[in-house]
Amino acid sequence: MSFATILNDEQIEAHTRAGYWVNRTITDHLDEVAAKTPGKTAFHDSRRAITYAELKREVDRCALGLLELGVAPGDVISFQLPNWIEWIVVHYAATRIGAISNPLIPIYREREVGFMVGLAKSKVIVVPAEFRGFDYPAMIGKLRPQWPDLEHVLVVGSSWDEFAATPWEERRDPAELAALRPDPNDVTLLIFTSGTTGEPKGVMHTHNTAIAANNPLPARLGITPDSVLHMASTLAHLTGFLYGARLSVQNGATCVLQDVWDARRFVELTAEHGITYTSAATPFLHDLLAAPNLAEHDLSSLQRFCCMGAPIPRALVREARRKLPGLVVLGGWGQSEDALVTLGIPGDPDEKLIDTDGYPWPGMRIRVVDANGAELPPDTEGRLQVAGPFLFVGYAERLEMTRAGFDGDWFDTGDLATIDADGYLRIAGRTKDVIIRGGENIPVAYVENVLYEHPDIDAAAVVAIPDPRLQERACACVVLKPGAAELTFEKLRTFLAEKGVAKQYWPERLEVLDELPRTASGKIQKFQLRAKMGS
Repeated sequence: MSFATILNDEQIEAHTRAGYWVNRTITDHLDEVAAKTPGKTAFHDSRRAITYAELKREVDRCALGLLELGVAPGDVISFQLPNWIEWIVVHYAATRIGAISNPLIPIYREREVGFMVGLAKSKVIVVPAEFRGFDYPAMIGKLRPQWPDLEHVLVVGSSWDEFAATPWEERRDPAELAALRPDPNDVTLLIFTSGTTGEPKGVMHTHNTAIAANNPLPARLGITPDSVLHMASTLAHLTGFLYGARLSVQNGATCVLQDVWDARRFVELTAEHGITYTSAATPFLHDLLAAPNLAEHDLSSLQRFCCMGAPIPRALVREARRKLPGLVVLGGWGQSEDALVTLGIPGDPDEKLIDTDGYPWPGMRIRVVDANGAELPPDTEGRLQVAGPFLFVGYAERLEMTRAGFDGDWFDTGDLATIDADGYLRIAGRTKDVIIRGGENIPVAYVENVLYEHPDIDAAAVVAIPDPRLQERACACVVLKPGAAELTFEKLRTFLAEKGVAKQYWPERLEVLDELPRTASGKIQKFQLRAKMGS
């Protein structure tokens, strides 16, 4: 099949001429590294390790097998797998033959999977026989009647094992693969937004946009072939996809995958493999610093922790410096639609590293505009728009929705932000996540940062609740640390007063919860909290 996109010849020519689109595919990189360092470990997961030569063999065999199943260039292959090497093999094999990868987050269930695979019109789906106690084949069996385009179900731990072991190279000519190398401007990825608001949207990226998004990282973060990367966020989220499934191969490095996040295990893996870099949502950093075995292991190899998707509380950065003095914590911002747009620069002063969401990548442009689309001066809050070579090429089967999100070359992110005179970004909140109390804007991220400094608060989110007179009031939803004393509303108000927070910014309601609802990538789902607090 073929998805309509907004990509045009003018964009292709401009980004190619500027050197951002280099007309490479991820399998081009795999072939080069496998030829240069065949015996080097490409990936470790919880079940096995694989060298680059072995990975190339498995990818090529899988690609031939997919051709035998009738998969053609442009067809969609869905796979709902944990962070296992099989995930890598399926994605690279799909790329090899010009098929489109549609990774699905493992925690998705019938409602999400049914919608996503149906919209994608997938021809093949790959699932585990079981993961964390859930029966994936049974779910697929229930959903399959509503997917007329689905032809094959492969189950890791059952039918996939036979498929992967079949010597397809004896039945089909491996030379077919070279002839099927896709055009780098073809769609290679269909990845759904994490669903914090409304209907999930199928974000489409090409080979060029995905490769371009990773190309600047080595220079800014010091990544080399000797680096050991780590990924515990699901590979089916863009963070995991770019920095777990692909970044190591683009740089000839090694990647350690975790299929279930456990901070104790991450500490052990770092000491065992000499992990140098990881990228994850901010709660993962919190968990690492609270790991009970942190002091028992040598974590001196760990140099970079890039926090994506949420502000980094200043108290957390200070704690990281105290417990892991060799670690640089960097904040970054991006979306499924535009990959990683900004990231902190190692060596920046604290006011940049801690209090901003970073500086734009080469080629990426950011601006803030007012309600009429006029660009605003530095340090003025407005709607954040992005342009550049990392941008997606459309929402699958939602072309008009795609066009509505653009103002010329500029994509409207749905975020509120400021940009300082040096070009550093500060995210202020979502345009749908602004609390306006009696006409006064409450700076949500600011209040949440202060709440994280409370010694008894483990996690916090500030959301709007309806008010008949003021329209909205602020509610603080918090999770307390184990063993913490009771936190009352009066104690919270006293704490905010001691911190010097303006009284009009104080939450007017406190809810102490056992946990906050989150997406698979660790982002707090505020729409769930708003619904719960407003009911």
